[in-house]
Amino acid sequence: MDDPVLRVQFRLTDRDRTLLGWLYDHGVLTSFQISAALFPSLDFCQRRLRTLTGLRLIQRFRPHRPDGGSYPYHYVIAQLGAETIAAARGERPPRREHARTEHRRWTAGHLLAHRLGVNQFFTGLAAHARTHPRTELAAWWSESTCRRPGAFVRPGDPALLHAYQPRVRPDGYGEWREDNVTVPFFLEYDTGTEPLYTLVNKLDGYTDLARALGRVWPVLFWLHSPARERNLQHLLTDQPVAVPVATGHRAGTPLPAGEVWAVAHTGWYRHRLSALAQFTA
Repeated sequence: MDDPVLRVQFRLTDRDRTLLGWLYDHGVLTSFQISAALFPSLDFCQRRLRTLTGLRLIQRFRPHRPDGGSYPYHYVIAQLGAETIAAARGERPPRREHARTEHRRWTAGHLLAHRLGVNQFFTGLAAHARTHPRTELAAWWSESTCRRPGAFVRPGDPALLHAYQPRVRPDGYGEWREDNVTVPFFLEYDTGTEPLYTLVNKLDGYTDLARALGRVWPVLFWLHSPARERNLQHLLTDQPVAVPVATGHRAGTPLPAGEVWAVAHTGWYRHRLSALAQFTA
């Protein structure tokens, strides 16, 4: 029997497998995000993306701009790509409609901008690591992975935690490594549509999780403007917090690995992402 998964597996590079895994886990990436994170040039990236599209491992679409023209190509996993990743991970094959459902989900548009923003944060870290030795995006978990029961339980934790874990809904969880220092963190990607007190109230879940696990990791609020960041900082100044909280804004396309993180209750001084390790426990 001709198995399509077996037929394409030998044609994949390690970089291909990384890309397919990202699309399977995180939904959608633009050609520019993929190029910056994984390839030395956009031309090289586009050639490889055409090859993977021809192998029916990925699919693409191109949203139109309201004022005319088009955005760059957006890539999602194809059914064969999803089955290939599931097989490589030793997981059950995805349902037959997995790729079609995911494709429709992102082309519908109302979730696309937020997901691309979250993925831009993490691919920005991966792009930095690609060109800077001694740095690494060591973990990138999706929102759905973070929601799984026991997602943050480690061997040796109390057995009760495998059945119960305080619920948090970060937009992603990551581990950034720089000069042998690793910083686990939760990402809250803010688009400016929620009231600021809603963002502050999210800290209750992280506090409960930290108490249950006995571990403390920073919560990063990545905000769309300096004014939004200042207003959130004003609220947090008067709010006792039991977990480390850092704010940053993406105006001017700053690098999330850089000195862009202001930490609550420490004078709001800016730190590099790796320096937030001092606030973990």
